[in-house]
Amino acid sequence: MSYKYAITSAMQSLAYDPKIRFVGYGVKIGGQALGTLKEIKEEQLIETPVAENLMVGMAIGISLAGLKPVVFIERMDFILNALDAIVNHLSQAKAISRGEFSPAMILRVVVGNRAKPLFTGPTHTQDFSQSIARMVGFPVRQVTRETEFAPIYDHAKACLDRGESTMVVEYKDLM
Repeated sequence: MSYKYAITSAMQSLAYDPKIRFVGYGVKIGGQALGTLKEIKEEQLIETPVAENLMVGMAIGISLAGLKPVVFIERMDFILNALDAIVNHLSQAKAISRGEFSPAMILRVVVGNRAKPLFTGPTHTQDFSQSIARMVGFPVRQVTRETEFAPIYDHAKACLDRGESTMVVEYKDLM
């Protein structure tokens, strides 16, 4: 099984839950999240502009409405644009609302390619996983082997079902 096939299978497994919504730029049009969402029902795909803070903020809102968002961020470098929503809202909403609000999502984040042709450059290949893990109160999981996808996404889905978030970091060089 290839790394990309394992991602695609994990996304299809998540999509069995009718409350799952895949949110992000390129999830519905263009590359369909690097081709990993091609088999997902259109009504589960929410296309956004390239605006990472908006993606996470919108996902917080749909989470509070009872849906289960999976936010696709194709370049980890641009997650910096969403850190306010992730660190100050997603990670802290339950505490600052004294338990009244508990948004949750799966953040699916991709680190760009360095080794493959068409190197995307130093501003498209940074990995902030360790730094983000120190800033949030939820797991940040890095997937370096195709055999890790099913258990990591199964765990992320179980967390989501309990109202807890997870960030899953994928590596484009492994696709």
